[in-house]
Amino acid sequence: MQKIMAKDQGKADEAIRCYQEAVAARLATDGFAPEIVKAMLDLDSGVFQWHRMVMKGEVLGKLIEELGLDLDLSQFYAMTAILRLQNGFGREAAQVTVGLLAEEMDIDPSRASRIASDLIARGYARREAVQDDGRKSILVLTDAAWKVLGQISDQKWSKMSAIYEGWSEDEITTFSRLFLRYIDGIARVYRAK
Repeated sequence: MQKIMAKDQGKADEAIRCYQEAVAARLATDGFAPEIVKAMLDLDSGVFQWHRMVMKGEVLGKLIEELGLDLDLSQFYAMTAILRLQNGFGREAAQVTVGLLAEEMDIDPSRASRIASDLIARGYARREAVQDDGRKSILVLTDAAWKVLGQISDQKWSKMSAIYEGWSEDEITTFSRLFLRYIDGIARVYRAK
């Protein structure tokens, strides 16, 4: 078994080496120096690892576990989606319907409806009738949801303090500024029409 795993690891290492060589050659034709290419490949690897941890829910899952919350990731994501929609983070503020929740979470409406029902059953959200259309209902976060979101935020920022331990003020501000510039560049390039 170990021999098979070593063989598979060898294939994986070779694939990574070939990928990095191809990218390095591509970036060299764009005029980037070898040390800059290495830095770009290191950043790409780091962003991949960070993205994988986020997508797998490792970071958020750990926070929820440490707090002993009876909450799964989809429920947390729904609560934060409701929060963003109600307050206009990233878009105009809106009354949150199940359809809008589905759109914000990029899931189908039936899944959004199940998640909303779970939140309601757990006391994290409630349905309210829309004032000008009694047939339409919206989702509103409860005090219990606000308490949980506050706990998770406090725990997150406690961890962030530990992550930045040993960093100078200049390193933190430079990292923040450059990372935001990187995100702006991604948005500019990938959202260009």
